[in-house]
Amino acid sequence: MKTEINTIWIDLNEELYKFILGKIKDEQTSKDIHQEVFLKIQTKIHQLKHTSKLTSWVYEITRNTIFDYFRKVNTKNIPIYNIDIPEKETDNFDYSKLTNCINEKIENLSAEHKEAIILTSFKNYSQKELAKHLKLSYSGTKSRVQKAREILKENILNCPNVESDNTGKLLDFEK
Repeated sequence: MKTEINTIWIDLNEELYKFILGKIKDEQTSKDIHQEVFLKIQTKIHQLKHTSKLTSWVYEITRNTIFDYFRKVNTKNIPIYNIDIPEKETDNFDYSKLTNCINEKIENLSAEHKEAIILTSFKNYSQKELAKHLKLSYSGTKSRVQKAREILKENILNCPNVESDNTGKLLDFEK
């Protein structure tokens, strides 16, 4: 196991630090999170079932650790325009290209729908927390989030370069 951790360190150390620094924007905090990520990797490496998924597994740990940091320091009062959509790996197509398209579609939503999407999807607000934040009823908040998701999905699926099946599942994307 020690050789696996050393290999991960050699291969991903600098890349992960730059990734973390890009999200956190504070050098010391980024170093702390970087160290925490490698501690988690070391304690959870036995849970990895497919070594072919190692890099995506490490990045998932990194993203989750970054989210944990934001939750811990209670940065829910950061303006919503500072949030980046995390990229996910998939075998079907390149989500990093789709991320820019989704960001653009989110920017074009009305202010209330944009806030609902960003706070629930990227800042991990529960719908109850969102209701309290917006000073709305829980059912009104649920409706707003659902409507925002529907609008965003329609906007994305109506793009000429997005291909979906008859259920609305995304199949392909060309930039």
